[in-house]
Amino acid sequence: MEVKHKIEALRKELHEHNHKYYVLDNPTISDFEFDKLLEELQELENKHPEYNDPNSPTMRVGGAVTKLFPTVVHDTPLYSLANSYSIEDLRDWEKRVQRAIGREVTYSCELKFDGASISITYQDGKLLRAVTRGDGTQGDDVTNNIKTISSVPLVLHGDYPSRFDARGEIIMPLAGFAELNRKREKEGLDMFRNPRNTASGTLKLQDSSEVAKRPLDCIIFTIVSEDHIGESHVEILNKAKDWGFKISKHTIKATSMDEVIEFITYWDTHRVELPFETDGIVIKVNNLHQQEELGFTAKAPRWAMAYKFKANQASTVLESITYQVGRTGAITPVANLAPVELDGTTVKRASLHNADQIEKLDVRIGDTVFVEKGGEIIPKILGVDYTKRKPDSVPTEYITECPECNTKLVRAEGEAQHYCPNATGCPPQIKGRIQHFISRKAMDVQGLGEETVGLLVDNHLIESPADLYELKKEQLLPLERMAERSANNLIKGIEESKSIPFERVLFALGIRYVGETVAKKLAQHYKSIDALINASKDDLLTVDEVGESIATSVSNFFGEEKNRKMIEKLQGYGLQLNIDIEELEKQSDKLSGSTFVISGVFHKISRKDLKKLIEDNGGKVTSSVSGKTTMLVTGDNMGPSKLQAAEKNGVQIINEDDFLSSLDK
Repeated sequence: MEVKHKIEALRKELHEHNHKYYVLDNPTISDFEFDKLLEELQELENKHPEYNDPNSPTMRVGGAVTKLFPTVVHDTPLYSLANSYSIEDLRDWEKRVQRAIGREVTYSCELKFDGASISITYQDGKLLRAVTRGDGTQGDDVTNNIKTISSVPLVLHGDYPSRFDARGEIIMPLAGFAELNRKREKEGLDMFRNPRNTASGTLKLQDSSEVAKRPLDCIIFTIVSEDHIGESHVEILNKAKDWGFKISKHTIKATSMDEVIEFITYWDTHRVELPFETDGIVIKVNNLHQQEELGFTAKAPRWAMAYKFKANQASTVLESITYQVGRTGAITPVANLAPVELDGTTVKRASLHNADQIEKLDVRIGDTVFVEKGGEIIPKILGVDYTKRKPDSVPTEYITECPECNTKLVRAEGEAQHYCPNATGCPPQIKGRIQHFISRKAMDVQGLGEETVGLLVDNHLIESPADLYELKKEQLLPLERMAERSANNLIKGIEESKSIPFERVLFALGIRYVGETVAKKLAQHYKSIDALINASKDDLLTVDEVGESIATSVSNFFGEEKNRKMIEKLQGYGLQLNIDIEELEKQSDKLSGSTFVISGVFHKISRKDLKKLIEDNGGKVTSSVSGKTTMLVTGDNMGPSKLQAAEKNGVQIINEDDFLSSLDK
């Protein structure tokens, strides 16, 4: 037991020294003394593997090799942030927030770090796993690599929740990046282009000992927990610091938008003095109850806004224009540019959006154009330097035929984009529809990705989503990079997709204008695919959120014989093309024709589940109170504005308990 106690004491001491050095920037021993303690611990752990701990300080040096990074679903999604590029945008956002809250609002302001987002889960004070942002719903497990970053605590101290996610940004400080490139230059290796891409790429290195050699840092910007750990965002950040996390030193609480703007103005000028890259400021409503009241859109929280510093621009030559075909047949023109450096990356392509945009800019091949990264991610052409236009230049003529199948393009009245109508014979459309069908929010077919879909189509094994369910392992094995295990996983994934509920199957069909929300509305209204197929356009228009364009699109889709035959095949393969009986039993029309607004903090049921409960019983949920609102369901800490609007419009006001009781009657 004496050895065990010695190992535990060394681990505790090293964790403390690591925290003082990398987080507090206040070391109390020399690097030599730290290394000697670490060597002593490593030697004891090697002799006594029975006392191994995955969160030992010795894990910092790396050594684990990860050939495949497993995909992990986040406990809670990582939302994107809405972006603003002007003070006017911020003022408009402030007005929306104040209208919704109706009382005093304070804000937190923090630097927006330019790196790779990470979600680190802790269980009982120990690092459990670390997952990249991915698509916001799921990401790659990079736990072994994250453990090598010295500013990431492996073991916490203080009064922390039993389980939570620490969300933050992995960055590479400028000095470390410069030193890394100096070493690579001496070794004759290619130089890295910028700290952001280098940090992101480092997280996916297979050998964690190589990750340990790179100067990564981790700054935590929020804590996500089911436990109540504070009343405000700033308070929670300070608690995270007490537990051992590194947070930004430059975070403030602002009592007004004027103070927010002052903070932005200062850092727009002084960001060049920072030891790392930043591309903006993140502003959040500080009060957590107000955050909950404001809620989320489909993609971003309503209580936060990212102010982006003005992007750098560059000029280059437009060498050619090519055209891409999407899954719906939409044609997108792409500008191919002479390579130009912009924000540390080489830009070679930019979107031209549609024919109207080309005509508006009068952009021509050979022109010198101004390029900017829209949101500093997607390059776009802002304009043309007409002073450099060659005398013999000719206006750009938009193509009239599909670049893939040579079908004559069509353009509907009032629409900006041209379309290829050859839905069943145009390769990109065939592949695109199948890729949409198997996507995570649709059928979520595990083991099948974009590249494999391309192989299956190119080898004439599938032409439509229905063909997937006829695939046999023997057909897959001859394909490039298709081993027996991969083939088995693909067949298994296709089989498991048969349990996906009706509303997602409907979304997977890829009917134009039918997104996730509309698919859910149609599924709830018609209950089965047969009823939906037989619905007239006029009948479709009676469904909530279905307008003229959607009704026409749905009617046209099911009016085509090839689509009806595909549906028949999917029914025969056992896909869920009716609402599940158990789900039906939970539904009713008790609230049909009624419109609800939900506001405040609820205790017996979450806001998300409350909304589903209303919708399952035929009701509709909106975000603001009006004369059309039937009922305002109130929780704790709700703002007075919705209450005043309800009283003004004679809307019934009911609390959580009374509402739930009324549904049980």
